[in-house]
Amino acid sequence: MEPQALHLHTYFMFPFSVDKEAVLKDHQRVWGKRDHWIDGLDEWIADHGHAAGSPVAGKLGAWQRDALKRFDMDSYAYQDMVFFHPFVRRVFFDTGDSFAAESGESENMLRCYQIPLHHLGETGRQLIFEASDARGRSARVRVTDLRLFLFANGIGILTLGVESTHLSVREALWINEMMRKVYPSSGRQLREGRTPNRLALTLEGGGDPVVVVEETFQKCAMRGFLPPLTRTITELLYFLNYTTQEFEPILDERMIVYSYLSIDPASVGPDFDQSEDYEILMSRFLWVDRWGEDYRYESDFTRDGLRNSVYRRWAHQGTLYGFSSYSNVSLVMGRFDCDEHLLQEGFLVHRMFMSRYYLTVIVALFYRATLLDFSERTALVSRTLSKRFGVTKVTEEDTRRVGGLMAEFNLFSNYWYFSELANKDEEIEHFQMQCEAYRLTSMKSEIEQEIGKLNDTLDRTYQLRSTESINRLAMLSMILGGGAMVTGYFGMNFGRDFEKFFFNPPGRGWAHILAIVAVTLVTLSSVLFAVFLVISNWKDYRIILLPGRRSKQEESLRRTVGQREEEEE
Repeated sequence: MEPQALHLHTYFMFPFSVDKEAVLKDHQRVWGKRDHWIDGLDEWIADHGHAAGSPVAGKLGAWQRDALKRFDMDSYAYQDMVFFHPFVRRVFFDTGDSFAAESGESENMLRCYQIPLHHLGETGRQLIFEASDARGRSARVRVTDLRLFLFANGIGILTLGVESTHLSVREALWINEMMRKVYPSSGRQLREGRTPNRLALTLEGGGDPVVVVEETFQKCAMRGFLPPLTRTITELLYFLNYTTQEFEPILDERMIVYSYLSIDPASVGPDFDQSEDYEILMSRFLWVDRWGEDYRYESDFTRDGLRNSVYRRWAHQGTLYGFSSYSNVSLVMGRFDCDEHLLQEGFLVHRMFMSRYYLTVIVALFYRATLLDFSERTALVSRTLSKRFGVTKVTEEDTRRVGGLMAEFNLFSNYWYFSELANKDEEIEHFQMQCEAYRLTSMKSEIEQEIGKLNDTLDRTYQLRSTESINRLAMLSMILGGGAMVTGYFGMNFGRDFEKFFFNPPGRGWAHILAIVAVTLVTLSSVLFAVFLVISNWKDYRIILLPGRRSKQEESLRRTVGQREEEEE
C-alpha cells in the first residue's frame, strides 16, 4: 500500500545576486546621497511597492520590513536566538533599531522582509501555488509564507513556504520535484512532462479566483547570459528589473528544497520506519525524486550516499534528517510526544523545522550563494585585467575592483563566515553536514586562493610600474644633473684666459655666442625631456600630484555589451 502523508511543509528557496553597480546606476534618486547600498533598501523597495503595474504588490501587498521587535521569553526571536552563539545573533538576526542604544549600531548588515498573508484569512481568501505538466498531472498547495532576505553584499534569498495535509506520498514528492523548477532546461523537458508547463499563484475563496501571476513557458529565450526565469519569481521580486539584468539566479533551473514530511503510521505496516522501504522513501525525498517502490539509482550507490547524507541521531523514533546540494529534509513518522516535549506545545520536529533549522539552512545557503557569486566576479575581474596586459596599462579602476573584491572577501571571511553557529551538538552537526553537502570549505579555500593570486598579479604589475618610474626618475636626474653641471661650470667665475676667451673675447666673440647656444640647448633639451616623460606617464604621476581626486562610479561588469547598447538606444 502506498504511504500517505499527514503533513507536507516545504520552503522553496531561491538564492540570487543583485548587481549593485547596476542598481546604483539605475536608481540614483535613492542612493545618490547614501554611502552604503544596504541603507537605501527600505526606501527602494517601498517606492516599487507603491508603483503601479506590479500584480503581486497590487493583489497581495508590498514587501514590508520584518525586523524583530519582541524579545520576551515566549517570542519567536527569543526562542530562536538563544540557540546560537552571541556573535551569530549579532550578524544573522535583523533586529532593526531594537538594540541600537546598547550596541551603538542602528542597523544590521541584512534586511528581512515579508509579504503578510494573514490578512487574507480575514477576507476568507488564501494564496494557492499551482503546477501542472504536459501529461495532465497537477497539484495545488497553500502558500503560508513569503519571506525575503537581502544581505549587504548583494546576495538575496527568496523563500516561498507551502503546506498541504492528508495527501499521498506520491503527490508530496511530485510537489517538491516540480514546484521547485524556475525555468525549463530545454523544450524537450516541457514536452516530456519533466518540468511544469504552468506555474501560478492564485487567490481563492471569498469570491471568484484571481490569478496573481502565471507562467506557461510558451516563449523561452536567453536574456544575454541569463535564463528565462519564471514570472512567479520575477514578479515576486518586482523591485528588481530582470530585463536590464539588475539581478541573476545563482543556481540552476531548480530552487533549493527545504522540506518536512510526516508519514501517517496508519497507512503503513508496523516497524515501517525501521525497514528498507523507509530508506527508499528517504532517498526519494532527499534527492527530490518522484515516487517509486525501489531506489531511483543503483542500490549500493544510493545506500552509500544515504550513509553520508542522513543524520540518524533519532532514527529509532523514525526521524531522519537529510542533506544534499539542493535539498534539506526532515522525515518523521506521525506526531508524538518527544520525551518531555509535549505535543500540546506543538510537535517538536516541526517546530525546529520552522525555526532554528530554517535559519541554519538560510545561513548555509547564503554562504554557498556568496562563494558562487565571488567565483563569477573573480572571473570577470580577471578577464578585464587580462585584456590590459600587453595592450594598455592597468588603470585605477582595475585597482579599485581588485581591492574591493579583496575587501568584500575579507568582510565575508571575518564577519559573515562561521564554522560553528550554534551552542548544541545537534544544531552544530546539522549545520556541518549541510556545509559538507554544499562543499563550502573547499569552495572558500579555492576562492581565497584565486583572489590572492589576482592581488599578487596586480602587486607584481605595480612593482614593475614602480621600477619603471624609478628608472625614469634616475634617467631624468642624470640628464638634469648633467645640464646643471654644464651650466654651472659655464657660469663659474674663472679669470685670466678663460674669462678672456668666453666672456670678454676680442672681435665679435664667436666663442662666447657658441658657448651660450650650446648651454641653452642642453638646458632646454633637459627640461623638454623631463616634460615629455611626465606627460607620457601622466597616469603614474597624477595619483601623486592629485591624490584627492574623486573616482567615478564603477560600471557593472555583468551587463552584456548587447544590453548596454539597448539601454543607450
